[in-house]
Amino acid sequence: MRACEAERDLSPHTLAAYRRDLDQFGDWLSRAGARSIDDVDRLKLRRYVAFLAERKLARRSIARKISAVRSMLAWAVTHGLVESNAAADVPVPTPHRTLPKVMRAGDIARLCELPPGDEPAGQRDRAVLELLYGSGLRVAELCSLDVDDVDVGAARLRVTGKGRKQRQLPMSEPACRAVERYVAGGRKELLRPSTPAEARHALFLNSRGGRLGPRSVRSMLGRYLSAEGAAPVGPHALRHSFATHLLDGGADLRVVQELLGHASLATSQIYTHVSTERLKAVYERSHPRA
Repeated sequence: MRACEAERDLSPHTLAAYRRDLDQFGDWLSRAGARSIDDVDRLKLRRYVAFLAERKLARRSIARKISAVRSMLAWAVTHGLVESNAAADVPVPTPHRTLPKVMRAGDIARLCELPPGDEPAGQRDRAVLELLYGSGLRVAELCSLDVDDVDVGAARLRVTGKGRKQRQLPMSEPACRAVERYVAGGRKELLRPSTPAEARHALFLNSRGGRLGPRSVRSMLGRYLSAEGAAPVGPHALRHSFATHLLDGGADLRVVQELLGHASLATSQIYTHVSTERLKAVYERSHPRA
């Protein structure tokens, strides 16, 4: 785990998941009679996949757990602890591919109008919603923003994504207006004398003056959606909508990849499926021979 943290710069959540997966695998190996990592072979790994399937784990969970084992064994090969990676070609169930939830542009526009503009929290929430959709941010990226990361005059913000990779993103006009109003007003009221030094630079603050967290953003979004009687979705739905609406408007997939901060184009390609589904739905709703 220390190697993952130092060499791959994984997030704390990813590291915790890896730790749980490897601990579970280690417990299973002990019960299977294995004494060391040298005893891990392809047959045992196939039995482990069968064990996970018998426990009714989702295909995606099984694939993640085997991926953690595969990474561990790859590290062991690199450091001369084992001769080969027994998990390199172990078959795992293919995860069901689910299309991301996409909101209509009109629904998002109404959602962004809900926060009260005469309250500090309302100004903050409006800026949060505008940035999540207008720039396609992950919720963790949004919560890690500092005041200095945003240049309203240039309509640009600096985002630190996965692996601490930074990228420059454009800001929409509504987002610029919302952030400018919040920084000039609501943020100053949310800032407290007791605010920790680190949080004093944070763009988004909670009601106690600390840095706003992802859980608070999810809770906030849920409250506004509930007030509208809309189906509950997470902040990532705004990011999905951002990407899909760009593609629907004719944006190049590689541009969308850069905006989203995806390391691989394949990760962004799911949004082409979303757009295809939307086109199909419009066709079936509108064409007399559909």
